[in-house]
Amino acid sequence: MRKQLTFHINNPSRFKYQLLFWSKKFEYVSILDSHEVNQKVNSKAEYNTYELVAGIDALQIIEPKQDCFHHLKESIEKSNDWWFGYLGYDLKNEIEELKSENHDGLDFPEMNFFRPRWVFLLDADTLIVHYYDEEFTEDEVLSLVQNLQDMELPSEKSISVNLIHSRISRDEYLMAVNRLKDHIRRGDIYEVNFCQEFYAEDCYIKPRGTYQKLTEVSPTPYSGFYQMGEQYLLSASPERFIKKVGKKIISQPIKGTAKRGANEAEDKQIKEILFNDPKERAENIMIVDLVRNDLSRTAEKGSVIVEELCGIYSFPQVHQMISTVVSELKEGVHFIEAIRQCFPMGSMTGAPKVRAMKLIEKYETSKRGLFSGAIGYITPEGDFDFNVVIRSILYNARNHYLSFMVGGAITMQAEAEKEYEECMLKAKAIMKVLKNE
Repeated sequence: MRKQLTFHINNPSRFKYQLLFWSKKFEYVSILDSHEVNQKVNSKAEYNTYELVAGIDALQIIEPKQDCFHHLKESIEKSNDWWFGYLGYDLKNEIEELKSENHDGLDFPEMNFFRPRWVFLLDADTLIVHYYDEEFTEDEVLSLVQNLQDMELPSEKSISVNLIHSRISRDEYLMAVNRLKDHIRRGDIYEVNFCQEFYAEDCYIKPRGTYQKLTEVSPTPYSGFYQMGEQYLLSASPERFIKKVGKKIISQPIKGTAKRGANEAEDKQIKEILFNDPKERAENIMIVDLVRNDLSRTAEKGSVIVEELCGIYSFPQVHQMISTVVSELKEGVHFIEAIRQCFPMGSMTGAPKVRAMKLIEKYETSKRGLFSGAIGYITPEGDFDFNVVIRSILYNARNHYLSFMVGGAITMQAEAEKEYEECMLKAKAIMKVLKNE
């Protein structure tokens, strides 16, 4: 059976990197890190549980080819244990009558979850380790944690990636945005999230060193390192998809971004402009309505509430407009159904959701895969927390293919040139990490 031990950690920031590099000996790793950003700036801080949650080394792996949510539910019910994993965006095809036929250089499975040998929970300077007493004695766990704290950090620097290509040209992007606006004029959709891929072939990186640099440059509350064999996700996501605590379901869509100011006065002015921007507010409110609708499918009647609308929160590099929508899970409904009914996150699709996803498939040129999906964990009690996979690098060391995607919301007010410039700014931030600038 699982047991747990609690430890005092002398240097929590250093311990995180010690854990990251110690995990290198294993094939399956999930490390989810808030980088203390949650405690400082994030909306609804009471919904944040741990500073870091990690599952390391797989006792059991599920990677279903079809009926993915059913297989996940079945595995959870049989084991009554911790699970770490991800949901790829293209699981939409088993939820709705949709398809994904665009280019896919990464070849990641649609879903991957594993039941970990080790679970590490870090909160400030307190570490809780979950382990199986059939495998390890208390002394062995004590020794492991002590050795981890004594471990010298390797100097694994990220390798520069110079040849990064765009999957579509500037003119193709502008044309696609204008065509999507034609769909909005005709009433097909109100809003759509349109993305483009940047990629590198014959590419060799050190995933842990690159992740370390990414999170140093951009510490975010829902960042994560995920490894399954030779396939990696390096995420600096600022957005929560969905969380469950007891019977309460929480979703926190982000729509609306502005750069940080040079000083406190400029910062304050930028935040006020963002809060009052009619385009940004309209985008956020549309997605809030969509999330409310998604949550209502598995909610007790009258329990869907917008706890905060268009809140402005400051992160190290940007200000974000975040809303918080909550509900209470209906009696007799399995929590996996709550995830399925809300997936993919409305902020990454558009409204109406199904029609927006059809147009995404038509106008984007790359299969999204894990991008705009979600990574997270599920506890033995049936609670969970998943992010939205954005501002992330995906890497397949088998075929040496690296990819990241950027995009934004297209509404009637969108200007194609400005949307393109915003994409390039987002891409530039990741390119700086990859090019070691």
